[in-house]
Amino acid sequence: MTTFQDRLTALRRDFHRHPELGFQEERTRAKIAEHLRNLGLEVHEGAGVIGLLRAGGGNRAIGLRADMDALPITEISTHGYVSETPGKMHACGHDGHMAMLLGAAERLVQEQGFDGTVVLIFQPNEEHGLGAQAMIAEGVLEQFPIEEVYAIHNLPGAPVGQISTRSGQICNSESLFEIAIQGQGGHASMPQAGVDAITVGAEMVLALQTIVARKLAPGSGAVVSVTEFLTDGQRNVLPGHAVLKGDVRARVPEDREAVERFMRQIAAGVAAAHAVEAEVSFNTEFVETINADGPAEAVYRAGEAAGREVVRNRPPMSFSEDFAHFSAAVPGCFLLLGNGEEGPCGQPLHSADYDFNDALLPIGAEFWVQLVRDRLPVGKD
Repeated sequence: MTTFQDRLTALRRDFHRHPELGFQEERTRAKIAEHLRNLGLEVHEGAGVIGLLRAGGGNRAIGLRADMDALPITEISTHGYVSETPGKMHACGHDGHMAMLLGAAERLVQEQGFDGTVVLIFQPNEEHGLGAQAMIAEGVLEQFPIEEVYAIHNLPGAPVGQISTRSGQICNSESLFEIAIQGQGGHASMPQAGVDAITVGAEMVLALQTIVARKLAPGSGAVVSVTEFLTDGQRNVLPGHAVLKGDVRARVPEDREAVERFMRQIAAGVAAAHAVEAEVSFNTEFVETINADGPAEAVYRAGEAAGREVVRNRPPMSFSEDFAHFSAAVPGCFLLLGNGEEGPCGQPLHSADYDFNDALLPIGAEFWVQLVRDRLPVGKD
């Protein structure tokens, strides 16, 4: 007879073998929907999957979210359940997030112990910051109104099962920028005859680094990174066109807006100095993730009641999370769950040899069960 751990491990490893990218999670979505229906739950499918778990006659409802998508990474692991899809991999632990939430649903169906409705939210395309918005645009929060919303993310490098979170800002925003420079190409032996776009771009790359170093307050946590420098130059051809692409992280909207303003000033100033044109685009897909006070405190209490080590008021994470769109609409809490410090489970997220820790599956499921019973207690409206 299989144990709870065995069932969750098999489920997680099946997800791991069959990774699907954002908005392509067809097999994943079907498997989740089938699993929920087999548990006897009401299931709604759209951009993602919603499972409704009810007990008692209470009219309160909370939401629990798990993300479904994988990453365009070629796995280099050597375990027995590596990705069977070339160039795609669950390198962020979303396979484990889904399995933990499905495990919690199984426990709650069997044992009950709560009064109200649990809205199980399986969300697509977290990695590009578009999945939560897609579900919200479909009307998921109107169709399935909830008072609070929660999400777990595993954290490599932290002890297995350790819970950490904070009230207020927990994850940075992410904005993507692009600066297109139009100069005048020419022969590499006669640079004075044109305006070399690569030289202009290089000057902009260095100038952009002064935004965080000199224009924002020390300790702001903002990051400006140029990640691509593309030109139409060749071996003996000076480029007339260059594009800089990059990534901006910020802890508060004010800093994010200031970075955009300074970036546009720098691009315009450098372009003017060289008599070329520069066009800037700046798009924010992940806003800052903000935890509400009440839900954060609820996570602390549930973690301690479940017997876990709980770290309160942890430092904010530098990465971004599109759970932010849910927690901007409904009071919520995003929490980190330690994935382990050794081996593949301790490798950084998005590493080609990272792996979710199967020992964490029943721990995460148990935490969800405890949180549901705390937030939807029997005998209270």
